[in-house]
Amino acid sequence: MDPTLVATLATGMLVAAFLYAAVGHGGASAYIAAMALAGVAPAEMRPIALLLNVVVSSLATWKFWRAGHFRWSLFWPFAVVSVPMAYVGGAIVLSGTAYKVLVGLVLLYAAWQLWWSARAGEELRPARLLSVPLAMVIGAALGVLSGLTGVGGGIFLSPLLLLAGWAGTKQTSAVAAPFILVNSMAALLAGFVRNPTPPPDYAWWLMAAVLIGGWAGAEYGSRRFANPLIRQVLAVVLGIAGGKMVLV
Repeated sequence: MDPTLVATLATGMLVAAFLYAAVGHGGASAYIAAMALAGVAPAEMRPIALLLNVVVSSLATWKFWRAGHFRWSLFWPFAVVSVPMAYVGGAIVLSGTAYKVLVGLVLLYAAWQLWWSARAGEELRPARLLSVPLAMVIGAALGVLSGLTGVGGGIFLSPLLLLAGWAGTKQTSAVAAPFILVNSMAALLAGFVRNPTPPPDYAWWLMAAVLIGGWAGAEYGSRRFANPLIRQVLAVVLGIAGGKMVLV
């Protein structure tokens, strides 16, 4: 790939990693969109996006955990089923656009809801008790979706946690980050087993870029952003992801 194009792509991904990591996300949807615009081969997009997801979500997981926002009881019911299902989804080569359009519309609606709730106040309701069986069913579905698309699943889990009232904003980010991490690792492993090829050389430059952006974003998101602002940033993130899924 042309060095100028790599530099442009890396710069855009650095910014995306900052924005996504600030709300506990890995940023794969933005990485996929950027690679599509740069003309990256479709066969390379999903494994590179998952690899970058692992880097950024690892940083976000560490930062939000250090800040004291992580809740194991909220994480494990979703993750225990989503991980094997992400492996299954990662082994499948996705075809067709109807699924992406549907998910994109759902994310756009969730983005509107989150933006409105941020203007209404930090938390709309006290945290509700999570139903473990329901969480496991949701986790299974999100695992398949994350493996199929290569986005890790956080963009699906975060609005569910917030709109259902199962977690506050920073708790949602603190759970979404490790959820994305474990699902991305499972999907990446499945893809490697199916097609054991190393990433292209330019992927290492992209990894360096998201490492910088992800570290800074996770630091600010876990400690310095006010809750309403994080909710608004998350709304923007979901809106961008939804729009890209509909249009790209």
